[in-house]
Amino acid sequence: MIRTEQENSMLADLLFEDVVESREDIFKKYPRRKLEKEQLVLRFAPSPTGYLHIGNVYTALAGYILTKNSNGVFILRIEDTDKEREIEEGIVQIVDGLKYFGIEFDEGVLGKGKTEGIYGPYIQSERVEIYRVFAKDLVSKGLAYPCFATEQELEEIRKQQEKKRERTGYYGKWAKWRDASLDSIEKELEKETPYVIRLYSRGDFKKKIECTDLIKGRVTLSQNDMDSILLKSDGYPTYHFAHPIDDTLMDISYVLRGDEWLSSQPLHMEIFEALEFKQLDYGHISPLMKKEGEGKRKLSKRRDPESRVAFYIENGYPVEGVKEYLLNVANSSFSDWRRLNPDSDILEFNLRLEKFNKAGALFDILKINNICKEYISTLSAQQVYNYALEWSEKYSEQTFSKLSNHREYCINILNIEREGERIRKDIVKWSDVLTQLEIFFDDLFINMKKDVVEMEDNLQRAILNMFLDTYYFEDSSSEWFNKIKEIALRNNFSTDSTEYIKDPSKYRGRIGDVAMVIRVATTGRRQTPDLYQVMQVMGEVRVRERLQGYINDVLM
Repeated sequence: MIRTEQENSMLADLLFEDVVESREDIFKKYPRRKLEKEQLVLRFAPSPTGYLHIGNVYTALAGYILTKNSNGVFILRIEDTDKEREIEEGIVQIVDGLKYFGIEFDEGVLGKGKTEGIYGPYIQSERVEIYRVFAKDLVSKGLAYPCFATEQELEEIRKQQEKKRERTGYYGKWAKWRDASLDSIEKELEKETPYVIRLYSRGDFKKKIECTDLIKGRVTLSQNDMDSILLKSDGYPTYHFAHPIDDTLMDISYVLRGDEWLSSQPLHMEIFEALEFKQLDYGHISPLMKKEGEGKRKLSKRRDPESRVAFYIENGYPVEGVKEYLLNVANSSFSDWRRLNPDSDILEFNLRLEKFNKAGALFDILKINNICKEYISTLSAQQVYNYALEWSEKYSEQTFSKLSNHREYCINILNIEREGERIRKDIVKWSDVLTQLEIFFDDLFINMKKDVVEMEDNLQRAILNMFLDTYYFEDSSSEWFNKIKEIALRNNFSTDSTEYIKDPSKYRGRIGDVAMVIRVATTGRRQTPDLYQVMQVMGEVRVRERLQGYINDVLM
């Protein structure tokens, strides 16, 4: 039987006897914003149910740039109504992670116990009384109802549906509490049977609805006919019920969210209609993908460490480099814009939603590394030092100790090949700085894994002794190199590549092989920045000690 209007009104009072405010009272507390039409109000609304995903930064960055470009308002709202999955300090992780990437909010949750704005609370669990007002209103209009079905009963319904090869879910004839009498409901309430509040859907799954997605364009979906849960048995709302209310009261312009929510849009549209709210536009952002074999899959929280924002923070990836990569993923035109505007702030880029990848962009950590490498190569030694010092204070005690106690020496180290035509590009992230410092500090060098030179010991010894005999710290780069050429000639190594290629058998090797012996003896590595500059920064005493130590300890 279908309940009468009077019965629905009585039922609403019975279920929400403590709710005295009306929907009109709520709207008076949340006035429309006095903004120009072009000024966007967007929100980023994560759940504190796990670590912050790089996809969260991707979505938040888009909202941040769009609102800044329009002189609008960007809000951080926390959707924490899934209390069973909520993790400790989850909100702090979200706020700190976004802050690390320079994503700033004008309103909402700005830190632990800190909020800003008149449209709060900005944490959903603190807005429960607001949701109850609207839930009561829906029940009074016959648009929602209490459902006392147990988990066992729902499981039995699912089994019957599967047996009959029907769609699974709580809808239509399967929703036994949908049209329950007021008497039967009162009996369950008297027994204090747990219940949820469900939507009384009026949709027809066989009918289609069309909508325009801000990213995907025209989308055709089936109407919703599921009596979805609006309020859970613990009193907290579902995302489906909370976000239409919050987005409407906060005067949100449109919603950007992951495309896993696209299939729920018909449900959300029906809830907006039931609440008599203006429909919102949505832009569904495709997930970041990872190449696997011949195909691709979603970037996984469980399988891919680079999916975690903490991965970038703990390893010291430069924020600007990661953001540049994400914007290139969002709009492929960003790379062309950056080439034409090398010194411009990313906020000057005209981000376009319709240009987002509709099928899911491939996420490539190697490309991030390359972009970060390029970005760091544009910085001065002083800037690299400052960034690395700031990062290492929290994440690398060893790096911080060297940087803070040997400031000038470290800046000189970082300045090697940082000026001129061939700028060094060997630092991807701030954690790489320690690798650069290793060869310059004896206590780090002694424990460092050393490279090996494939050359007989006696010949290496002869080369190094000759170099020690002629080494003069005040030599210019050309004078220094000419001495190495002389050593090469005296030991029958070619100093002319063309001549060597004509007849390699005439020589023991090339001049590069001679330089390699000196390089490995001095630094322990086959690949280093410019060796002359390295020696100039090390100083004569350390260079001579390294070469003599190699002769005494490595060569037999």
